[in-house]
Amino acid sequence: MNTTVRRTAVFCGVLVLALLIRATWVQFVRGDALAEHDMNRRVKIDTFAQPRGDIIVGGRSITGSVPTPGSDFKYKRVYKDGPMYAPVTGYFSQSQGKTFLEGVHDDLLSGKDRRLLGSPLDTLTGERPAGGDVITTIDPKAQRAAYKGLTDLNAKGAVVALDPRSGRILAMASTPSYDPSVFAGIFNKDGKAFKKLDEDKRKPLNSRAFRETYPPGSTFKILTAAAALEHGAVTDIDTRSKARAPYRLPLSSTTIGNVVPDSMCDKVSLKTAMQWSCNNVFLDAALRTGKDGMRETAEKFGFNEEQFMPVRTAASVYPEKLDKPQTALTGMGQGSVTTTPFQMAMVTAGLANDGKVMQPYLVKELRGSDLSTVAKTEPKELSRAVSESTARKVQEMMEHTVTDGTGDKVAIEGVTVGGKPGTAQHGANVRDERPYAWFVSYAKKSDGTSPVAVAVLVDPQDMDISRSEIAGGKLGAPIAKAVMEAVLKR
Repeated sequence: MNTTVRRTAVFCGVLVLALLIRATWVQFVRGDALAEHDMNRRVKIDTFAQPRGDIIVGGRSITGSVPTPGSDFKYKRVYKDGPMYAPVTGYFSQSQGKTFLEGVHDDLLSGKDRRLLGSPLDTLTGERPAGGDVITTIDPKAQRAAYKGLTDLNAKGAVVALDPRSGRILAMASTPSYDPSVFAGIFNKDGKAFKKLDEDKRKPLNSRAFRETYPPGSTFKILTAAAALEHGAVTDIDTRSKARAPYRLPLSSTTIGNVVPDSMCDKVSLKTAMQWSCNNVFLDAALRTGKDGMRETAEKFGFNEEQFMPVRTAASVYPEKLDKPQTALTGMGQGSVTTTPFQMAMVTAGLANDGKVMQPYLVKELRGSDLSTVAKTEPKELSRAVSESTARKVQEMMEHTVTDGTGDKVAIEGVTVGGKPGTAQHGANVRDERPYAWFVSYAKKSDGTSPVAVAVLVDPQDMDISRSEIAGGKLGAPIAKAVMEAVLKR
């Protein structure tokens, strides 16, 4: 064999060996990763090859699967009362992916969860089981009351309701909302529908309930009161304070007044300050508690970390680096403190539950298609935020605020209700921006336990309403009342 032929043979041998090595690498090392890659169309075809399990509310499916004619994606998702439940379900789209419960429990809903395999034979055959169901904690009547309350106002906003005793999420609404069914497919019309929603300035795809943060305004005063009592800055809720009205911020010439006449708030007790939402007393309480004490209590209620229900929430923030004026401002829920409606529902629920914050959860049970239980959520204590004594004192003040103060519009005949309205200034120039309207409340049963706590946020920027009519007691209280009544009637 001459040199040229020999070299050619060796070169071809090297190429064949390289091809064999590459084929072995792709097949055995990277096979699983390539088989499950998002860009692998076979994966998508398989994802939509069979009907999906359902998300259940109150014993009724709020999702379904229907055939998709003219596509190799055989089934697509449809939703019942889609806009009302979108903050719960999220969406599952052939072109846009998946979010919220649809995303977190995708394996179970699609039948890929190994816990759905009935026997070793199922593993050997490789046949995918039917998708399982996600049983939520949502109370359908409470959810409808929350959504209707916001849509009747034609407002941007959110409502979150919790069972303080267990952490069950009873309602979670956000407006404006969207129908996940309109872009569940892969055709051109679905893409146009999603683009229209994505470019909408009102941001209907955003969940205001747990993914957007806002200044909490005067609703934060319930946490300020709890922190001040817990750290000894205030020892008696009925003793007159030394806080003058209007209140001058420390190290500053800036003074802060009140919505009611300052004479009603000058040197009043913490209980009276809660009753009439006197800023001066809560500014002073936060300053005397100190930034570390305020932050410690806020974090025990869940601030400064994401929550998982199992859907991830945005973290509410009580900042670490604050000077004295900034610390004082947080006492009235302004300055650098920001929160989600979900977090304020947690604070209210924790106080209603005598200071014990339960881990909020949205999924009660995961079931197989044969109705067998795959997993079940048990109530779990998240933290002891404040002592029972402190919580009871804050309850007393919130209940007095409803019977004799600014929270009267949430009162329910024959039921003990605690509440706190609030308005929150925001924006670079607060005079040009309409404030947010907030309301937080809880209702008690005759045995003293609370089955429901609610946080309501109303953003009135697009509402046909005068600025003087923007108040948590006017806009948020009726919604909170309707949600609580729905739960109590259950």
